[in-house]
Amino acid sequence: MGQLAGKIAVITGGNSGIGLATAKRFAAEGAEVIITGRRQAELDNAVKEIGGTAIGFCGDVSSLDDLDRLFALVKKQKGRLDILFANAGSGEFAALPDITEAHFSKTFDVNVKGTLFTVQKALPLMSAGGSIVLTGSTTASEGTPSFSVYAATKAAIRSFARNWILDIKGSGIRINVLTPGATSTPGLHGLATNSEEDKAFTEFLAGRTTVGRIGQPEEIAAGALFLASDESSYVNGIELFVDGGSAQI
Repeated sequence: MGQLAGKIAVITGGNSGIGLATAKRFAAEGAEVIITGRRQAELDNAVKEIGGTAIGFCGDVSSLDDLDRLFALVKKQKGRLDILFANAGSGEFAALPDITEAHFSKTFDVNVKGTLFTVQKALPLMSAGGSIVLTGSTTASEGTPSFSVYAATKAAIRSFARNWILDIKGSGIRINVLTPGATSTPGLHGLATNSEEDKAFTEFLAGRTTVGRIGQPEEIAAGALFLASDESSYVNGIELFVDGGSAQI
């Protein structure tokens, strides 16, 4: 019997990186996992990696129609939802003089709009004891060159949790923010344009931690498991940093 035995969990952005590592950990702890992603082939591969009863749903969290289809699937196949890990997000570098409306809209549509309506549409399937985990970022607490739009979306995520726990007060559903530091994921390495730049970028990020390295997705998944499980039953509205100390110094 794992920590999540008998639980139904939805993980958005579960086809790679932190989302995939968390899906694997949740499944290993007994949860029935439904993951989302925008690329069918990658989603199919992730479902195979997770194994068991895992289900993949191809859709975009910034599309309300896709979210409606997602939670209709959850209702039809599972009847309820115990854990929501609203993890899907994206970001690109753009310094202030270079920010375009398209860059702004793309980032806010996925990270802010997508998170908001993912949570809103999941709530009717959840009941007392349910756990909602939002993915934040240390960029919301630190200054990062050319990353202001992404950082602003993650500051919004932190604010959402503080306010939403008041909106659903008395429901028995908890909402917390999981805040990773730099983590070795396809998304992070994809910010570099070549292998040399990636190596230098990774070393720079490692130097900002107190442990001398960047994180691994499985380490972030361990934090997600704590917030999703009954081990954190008296934890609500917090921001849990899993960042090697980078945002604490």
